[in-house]
Amino acid sequence: MAKKLAVIGAGLMGSGIAQVSAQAGWDVVLRDVTDAALRRGTDGIRASYDKFVSKGKLDADAAGQALARITTTTDLDAAADADIVVEAVFEDIDTKRDIFRTLDGLVKDGTVLASNTSAIPITKIAAATRRPERVVGTHFFSPVPMMQLCELVRGYKTSDETLATAREFAEGIGKTCIVVNRDVAGFVTTRLIAALVAEAAKLQESGVASAEDIDTACKLGFGHAMGPLATLDLTGVDILLHAMDNIYAECKDEKFAAPEVLRRMVDAGDLGRKSGQGFYQH
Repeated sequence: MAKKLAVIGAGLMGSGIAQVSAQAGWDVVLRDVTDAALRRGTDGIRASYDKFVSKGKLDADAAGQALARITTTTDLDAAADADIVVEAVFEDIDTKRDIFRTLDGLVKDGTVLASNTSAIPITKIAAATRRPERVVGTHFFSPVPMMQLCELVRGYKTSDETLATAREFAEGIGKTCIVVNRDVAGFVTTRLIAALVAEAAKLQESGVASAEDIDTACKLGFGHAMGPLATLDLTGVDILLHAMDNIYAECKDEKFAAPEVLRRMVDAGDLGRKSGQGFYQH
């Protein structure tokens, strides 16, 4: 019998996790608070499957079977019989803790509760439950169907068994894992990109070099596939700004203090690719 996965949040990350999991054979229930959000999520999944089929990377029958394994709901109770629950909502600690507190009273004793957070310490989320040993970070990357990495984060009380289950799940849906053994805000990847983006934005803002030249330096000088400012536009200026604020609030390390230009860009609605304008015009 196929194992059951519940994904909480049908945005770009949640729908991507649902997509790759269903393709790998999991029965997936995708939950969000509105039917409109669920329609957007499933429309995105269907379009992504269609693109893979058109490029010959996925059989049409396999795509149809995967889509059939995904059900949607606005009822959090639908997660009750899941083997793994992955939360993928907005980076707000109170929202996440409320979800985990409710899930704690719903799911089976052996269920693994995972968060897709990119910056909030897992221990802070796990503290809302009576089973912190069953809570783990599973930080996927966008777009999930294309990005191979999954960052597994061990909270202060995460058990070895829970970490092993999370690794088996992530590797089973085609991801390569790294393990964060100490639950620092931002983990490994977000701390690295936040520090690099902060310095790149300061260099651009002060006129040292253009965004294009800064990104070219990182691509050709360091072998990066994409420069830091182009990465920021892809991720979303608002998303990374929020992550940087979370990291800085925890550690007060000035290298994670967000440059003022990022706040003004968010105020102006220049969020990157999703708004059509960031450090580049899209």
